Amino acid sequence: MSTLSAGAKRRIKRTLSGEKPTVWVGKSGVSQELLEEIRKQLDKREMVKVKLLKSALGENEAKQVASTVARQTEASLVEVRGHTFMLYKRHKK
Repeated sequence: MSTLSAGAKRRIKRTLSGEKPTVWVGKSGVSQELLEEIRKQLDKREMVKVKLLKSALGENEAKQVASTVARQTEASLVEVRGHTFMLYKRHKK
């Protein structure tokens, strides 16, 4: 998992700020299927915006869930804001 420069983070936030989340985490939580979907979207677009429903959190904080998802998808966690977080993964050349 690579760390992003401040400029890269700003660019990604600017790109995704106006967009709606493309992945929603529901009450079933983070499943293998959900991780696969996030991986697929990262491969296609490099960035993904994920929204956590309150029921998906359970005992966890949004930051915990976001960092777990980032680790499992080998992506960089760009930002966590409320129940929404952004992931970035550079295309493999």
